[in-house]
Amino acid sequence: MITVALFDLDGVLTETAVLHRKAWKKAFDAFLAERAGGADAPGFVEFTEQDYLDHVDGRPREDGVRAFLASRGITDVDAKTVTAIGEKKNDMFLESLAEDGGQAYPGSVRYLEAARDAGLRIAVVTSSKNGGPVLEAADLSKFVEVRVDGIDIAERGLNGKPAPDSYLLGAELMGVPPAQAAVFEDAISGVQAGAAGEFGYVVGVDRVGGNQAEAMRAAGADVVVNDLDELLPA
Repeated sequence: MITVALFDLDGVLTETAVLHRKAWKKAFDAFLAERAGGADAPGFVEFTEQDYLDHVDGRPREDGVRAFLASRGITDVDAKTVTAIGEKKNDMFLESLAEDGGQAYPGSVRYLEAARDAGLRIAVVTSSKNGGPVLEAADLSKFVEVRVDGIDIAERGLNGKPAPDSYLLGAELMGVPPAQAAVFEDAISGVQAGAAGEFGYVVGVDRVGGNQAEAMRAAGADVVVNDLDELLPA
């Protein structure tokens, strides 16, 4: 029996995944342009939305940097450069968050209200180190009993998604085995984490379309929806 819901944050509960993606694009394009000798240089190939989905989405910050650079065959960067790219991205994200705010998806709020009213206990598990500020900006903290975020992942030395470590910690802190918890994810890496952790149910949330739903099912999602309120009774 499912008694606990473990929600990813950006892209599942809040619209901030768009802010993350834009910030990553600015940070990576700046790095790639400098490396190529300019944005007009023949060797410059911009960072795309598919790059974000394939290599960055859902992963801890520096894991995402390394995964994307490796996908471009860039293996000669040191740890300082990886950290600098991630920090530049985070500065841009925080600027956007301050300007635009962290809006919650209305359908997600409806689902959270229904889940709470039904007695389902709620936790958030996010790779972002900005989990607290985003929850506050979106006025969602009132729903959340436990939060596991990128700070916890770093401090505890956990493996990031697609490893199940962060979700397993969320279940542990909620006092339930994985089989009694459902995972809600918009990232392929997060869906893979839910499947790897043998959670009771894995819900994929497809906000991008295209082949994403099919990829989520292949990664282990039990069901894929476009919005969480699709899970509510008609």
